Amino acid sequence: MTTVTDLKKTPFHKTHVEHGAKLVDYTGWEMPLLYTSIIEEHRQVRQAGGLFDVSHMGRFTFKGRDAGRFLDRVCTRDIATMQDRQVRYALVCNEQGGCRDDVLVYRHSDTEYTMVCNAANRLKLVDHFAQVKGELVYRFADITEKTAMVALQGPKVMDTLAGFSKEIPTLKRYRFTEKSLFIAKFLVSRTGYTGEDGVEVILPASMAGKAVEMILKNMDEGAIMPCGLGARDSLRLEAGMALYGHEIDETIDPLTAGLDFAVSLEKGGDGFIGQEALREIAASTSRRRLVGLKLEGRRAARQGMHVLAGSETVGVITSGCLSPTLDASIAMAIVEHSTSNEGTTLQVDLGRQAVDATVVPMPFYSR
Repeated sequence: MTTVTDLKKTPFHKTHVEHGAKLVDYTGWEMPLLYTSIIEEHRQVRQAGGLFDVSHMGRFTFKGRDAGRFLDRVCTRDIATMQDRQVRYALVCNEQGGCRDDVLVYRHSDTEYTMVCNAANRLKLVDHFAQVKGELVYRFADITEKTAMVALQGPKVMDTLAGFSKEIPTLKRYRFTEKSLFIAKFLVSRTGYTGEDGVEVILPASMAGKAVEMILKNMDEGAIMPCGLGARDSLRLEAGMALYGHEIDETIDPLTAGLDFAVSLEKGGDGFIGQEALREIAASTSRRRLVGLKLEGRRAARQGMHVLAGSETVGVITSGCLSPTLDASIAMAIVEHSTSNEGTTLQVDLGRQAVDATVVPMPFYSR
């Protein structure tokens, strides 16, 4: 059993304590669930800006002649066609097409890449990459504990960052730049996991405390406030974004999860691991689908609850919440193909009662 003293602490831990965060065990890290309330922090991000510590996520570097070839082999997305300073979302699959993880790949050059993965899958991916490497020539490094990572998300973030850098607000979505502060390098990407505009920043662990102190000190009052994992989850759900262990896992493939855009089924060469399995899944006319649901009433659906069509179970809830933005109960669910059309009325078994739920388009929220 993991105790508090066993938990890893991010370089921002002192900041969390100073701001009164409620700290919890999240995949072996002591992380802030909230500072004030999940709803208040959720609305802060939708209306202005939030600062999230995401240092628990894994960070790897790949350098050398065959780094790109290796990433093309393990990632579902086409890595070979990436441009310098571009970021791509991709999946790392198993042989059956299930998801080992979802990742972001950053291309510095054709011989240097950075990858960000989920905290829970970090060590699993390290082992997987070592098994797949073979004769390919590249250097791999796990830089997770040498670095920190923070996300700044919300409609006022870019205007606020303009006071620090003229270049950052001009970045296109899924592009990054590298900035220097004193002797430290920062990687700043226009990416995020909330449905809002903003950036994610990778920086040396030794600079984390100073960087956050500088950010918060120089912000307009109320423009950007610290936020916890609770709000991050409700924000990503409203934005229809998959979470590992919910919408995707080793048994759920990216096509079922609606992530077709991140799968290059026609990738040539050696292809990617799981490609043939995913081609077979893509050819099926009756495969299950991830859908959005809007429930009657105000009770939230939870992962694992059954989705019904009459008396027949046709699916399962993967995520659900009472949406602070929409003031409605929303959920994502994987259901049978025949019940996946928008407008279809289904039911969700909440335990003591089943309530009607309508299949609706995703994302639930879009700025």
